[in-house]
Amino acid sequence: MGLPVRLWRATRVTLHIAAGIATTTFVFPRARPERKRALIRRWSQKLLRLMNVESRVHGAIDAHGGNVLVVANHVSWLDIVVLNAHRPSRFIGKSELARWPVVGHLIRGTGTLFIERARRHDTHRVNRSAADALAAGDVVTVFPEGTTTDGTTVLRFHGSLLQPIVDAGGHVLPVAIRYHDADGALSFAPEYVGDTSFATSFWRVCGERRLGVELFAAPALPARTRHRRELARDAEDAIRTALAERAAATGPGTRDGPAAGPR
Repeated sequence: MGLPVRLWRATRVTLHIAAGIATTTFVFPRARPERKRALIRRWSQKLLRLMNVESRVHGAIDAHGGNVLVVANHVSWLDIVVLNAHRPSRFIGKSELARWPVVGHLIRGTGTLFIERARRHDTHRVNRSAADALAAGDVVTVFPEGTTTDGTTVLRFHGSLLQPIVDAGGHVLPVAIRYHDADGALSFAPEYVGDTSFATSFWRVCGERRLGVELFAAPALPARTRHRRELARDAEDAIRTALAERAAATGPGTRDGPAAGPR
């Protein structure tokens, strides 16, 4: 798309982010959890519309009301918005996100649980907080790969991030994320890997004539009495299978150059 369209979309998104920050600052402190989730869902859906991103869900993404750990492959910062548009939840993310200018305030305000990766044992602290939230009926989302990819592959899932749902005795909901162009082929526009900056990825998405994203929700896995490594392996297999089947049906997509490494 031309520069005027990109600028128009970027401006509208910036204003929408400002409105979201105001909501998390002034409304969320007094809002009940269900009200917060409704506001997050509505805000996320509007952001996708502003960026001309069409989303579609396959499967029961709302399976089980609470005490659910959503696990997904990780391609982009846009993953969070897409998931929140359909299944609002608390995310577990790296602490660097909290220090991002402007957007960091929004991320903190939605209840994200942050891991200090430089602190060796911080995962244990975050896992305890996540387990408490899940046991109280909340929904938490993690990206067990621990980093992003360009969407052509799925990295090994780290089982340690699934320990909270084992402790809470809930369910794991595997969700595969796939971005595609107007022809259904894999799109690399949203990718956020290697040396790609947030601004670069954001600008690319603003310039897409049409960008689609599909969520494939596999059947939920009961976590009670299961080992976290076994759960991680089963969730990873479910996501790999969903993405492979979709790629076989629509084509893998092509790149202008070699794929960048993960972040």
